[in-house]
Amino acid sequence: MNIVITGASSGVGFEAALELSRDSKNTVVALARSAEKLQRLAELVTAKNPDVNFFTATFDINRGDYEQELLPLLKGTIINVDVLINNAGALTNKPFEETDQFDFVEMLQANFLGHVKMIQHLLPLMQAKSHIVNIGSMGGYQGSVKFAGLAAYSASKAALHVLTECLAPELADRQIKINCLALGSAQTEMLDKAFPGYQSPVTAAEMGKFVAEFAVNGHKIFNGKILPVSVTTP
Repeated sequence: MNIVITGASSGVGFEAALELSRDSKNTVVALARSAEKLQRLAELVTAKNPDVNFFTATFDINRGDYEQELLPLLKGTIINVDVLINNAGALTNKPFEETDQFDFVEMLQANFLGHVKMIQHLLPLMQAKSHIVNIGSMGGYQGSVKFAGLAAYSASKAALHVLTECLAPELADRQIKINCLALGSAQTEMLDKAFPGYQSPVTAAEMGKFVAEFAVNGHKIFNGKILPVSVTTP
């Protein structure tokens, strides 16, 4: 499979990219803004599986040049995209009254609009039976417990959830499946930032392995679904 994953420099994305690279049949393209962290990922991948086809690229999903930078890279390494994992994201933790419009815009760009751009630009490279996996959050899952300070973050993730549901029927004629995993806590830098001192019962590696497995096989059963992946709240 030809797999593109964003936000691969740390946390769940890092671990998912590592897991997907264990299979030498996969060609994995890992994207993130940090070249240094991507280099560390590439070194680990090579150490664990020297035969894998693994590529990294420093790319900002909001500000990057898709036409001149990303698409030429993808067309030069893979013919088509079988799996797109939209994992990149950011978090702002502020009381609502201190959260200004720029904070909301930042969250919408990082957790929603960047993924819109990625999907729109990569769709021409996707064929029947391809799978798009959006990484959402329990913070944006309807009916879940919400937490103070995460209004902008949770709202942006909720937008990503609804986008997933809307795109499923639009892509049906092309037989492209799309799903969203609303992740609960996993022990990542983002969790430490949102809930200092909290220890998740789920490691980043465990969650990354789940995401990798779902990305490869989940579309055989699900389409247009927002699936809660949570052991505890947060």
